[in-house]
Amino acid sequence: MYCLLRPRHISGALAILASAVALPVQAATEETQAWITESLTIAATRTDTVTLDLSQRFRRDSSNGEQQTARILLDHRIAKGLQVGGGIAFFHSGPEQELRLFQQVTATRGIFNARTRLEQRFFDTTDEASWRLRQRVQAAIPLGSARGPALITAAEFFVHLNRARPGDRTGLAVMRHQIGLRQPLGKSLDAQLLYMRQQTFREGRPDAVVHVPWLTLNWKI
Repeated sequence: MYCLLRPRHISGALAILASAVALPVQAATEETQAWITESLTIAATRTDTVTLDLSQRFRRDSSNGEQQTARILLDHRIAKGLQVGGGIAFFHSGPEQELRLFQQVTATRGIFNARTRLEQRFFDTTDEASWRLRQRVQAAIPLGSARGPALITAAEFFVHLNRARPGDRTGLAVMRHQIGLRQPLGKSLDAQLLYMRQQTFREGRPDAVVHVPWLTLNWKI
């Protein structure tokens, strides 16, 4: 989804890489999941893109079982390297359903990409919306030509702004680190394979750590 440009500040890219691999000490509970995402990006106009994606998340029963997601997003470019957008998403699992609205600002410069997203999450198990702020920073470092593979590193932080459920934690609640490769497979198709480590901070209980191999296929038309 993001343009792969040659590094302008390689030291900055290495800093993000260090953040992605400098993980906190061992947490008390850990599990492994597997995620697959299929994404379609449509250039609707010269300044507008529409993204549709579906995901399948294979999880343990103790983590609410397998989950399917569907999302639609509209981004509008307001200046070079700057987009504003928003969308709607639906998350389905056995114990719980979620409808999510979100708004975001995305800034791109060279190999770097930063996204700030505000979410309103509506669960069928709660009476009020859960508000969450997400901040992600990513670097895409070409490993050769622009049409060759790229090293992807990213860090993302989730901040809960309210308590929709008694067990919710306000403030920094989730932290993700990602590292992997993106490989073009054709003029309009690329594949991305990442390892993601997600740590959830929980009040009164040990943190939960999830290890996720994550495969994404992205078509652009």
